[in-house]
Amino acid sequence: METEKIVKTHKKGVVPVFHVKKRTLLAIAGCVWILAGFNVARLGIISYRCISIHWYHPLLSALVFLMFGMMFFKMSFKHTRRIHGFLEPTKPFWHFFDLKAYCIMAFMMGGGIWLRCSGLVPDVFIAVFYTGLGLALTLAGVVFWVMFGKYHSYSD
Repeated sequence: METEKIVKTHKKGVVPVFHVKKRTLLAIAGCVWILAGFNVARLGIISYRCISIHWYHPLLSALVFLMFGMMFFKMSFKHTRRIHGFLEPTKPFWHFFDLKAYCIMAFMMGGGIWLRCSGLVPDVFIAVFYTGLGLALTLAGVVFWVMFGKYHSYSD
């Protein structure tokens, strides 16, 4: 019943507060992941500048990128399918993720901040891990933007 009210309201041109089109959710997700990835990779690159780089460090960063890149690549398609599946033509802008994804993001951010501030891991770990992770996050953002570009809907 409530869905019918929303659809009728949209036909008149009135959009509920904070609502965006489904396609826009993909753009928001793309921006969030690219910004997060850029900042995490930036921290890794700054740490690279503080260490003595050995030949295997960039290879380890590439390995981290591949592992997390595959995971985030799958995740971006999962969220794209979820967004496509919404019945309503608009959703609140924060619906680009579900609750589980927000919890994972909060855990990763909190854990990352704690790890860096605690001093428990050396700069070489931060350099290798954060560079690979940041580039994988950025790739996920790019995938969301590609899905934004490919999005076709007769209702939008």
